[in-house]
Amino acid sequence: MTENTHDAAPDRAEPVGVVGAGTMGVGVCQSLIQSGVDVVLVEPDEVAADGARERLAQSLRLTKLLGRGPARAGGRVHWARSPEALDEVGFVIECAPEHRDLKESLFARLDRICPPRAVFATCTSAIPVTLLAARTARPEQVLGLHFMNPVPLKDTVEVVRAEATSQETMNRALALLGRLGKEAVVVADGPGFVLNRVLMTCIAQAAALVDEGAADGATVDAVFEKCLGHPMGPLRTADLIGLDNVMDTMAVLREQTGDDRYAAPPSFAALVAAGHLGRKTGKGFHVYS
Repeated sequence: MTENTHDAAPDRAEPVGVVGAGTMGVGVCQSLIQSGVDVVLVEPDEVAADGARERLAQSLRLTKLLGRGPARAGGRVHWARSPEALDEVGFVIECAPEHRDLKESLFARLDRICPPRAVFATCTSAIPVTLLAARTARPEQVLGLHFMNPVPLKDTVEVVRAEATSQETMNRALALLGRLGKEAVVVADGPGFVLNRVLMTCIAQAAALVDEGAADGATVDAVFEKCLGHPMGPLRTADLIGLDNVMDTMAVLREQTGDDRYAAPPSFAALVAAGHLGRKTGKGFHVYS
């Protein structure tokens, strides 16, 4: 179900917590601050936080050149090392790495720290929201906000409503997305939801075709881009997401569904083992300058 959130009445202005300063966390943070929302960004790793500050500054400059937002919004970010900094935040968006144990532990910790009114949104790619909500005493206040990368340039969000998610929680989430100028496509909970349940099989099969010698990566992508008009083929899409992130997502889907179609083909696993993770490292299935 598609819901246009652009006209939704926003909640009262208050800071939003973002946990994790990786690619998605920084992108979510940027979208918030460029829409006039203050952010408490939690990143426990000092080196990662330093890199995130630089990436955020560069992205703010780029989006200013593209006319997508103010360049000086960085002053709206309060950087923190611990989730304890979220003790007065009413909405938290979790963007931690795609590892179930880590996310479950984090949700249990957030439940102890954050005020009773706080809504928890996970940006997980594949872990069922219900599993994370079960680690809290407020499952009705938990949902999924699956942002697309790059977040500031993507106008639609896959919103995951778990069985326990209340309408009030949905309204608050849709209002926040409306403030960001983003449209919501609401789907039911389940491993990989809709997008990644389909996309990850496509990426895995595309990589398998390369392994089998049916075509090289450029040719596989060209079929999708030129024959179907896709902006990017499945392997370029994997490079954009990050091959390590794709492998993590596939592992979750394989565990949750028991479907071996989500097993990473040898060429895929070899690229990740060699540190060739896609655009962010300059090489994946394609080479980037």
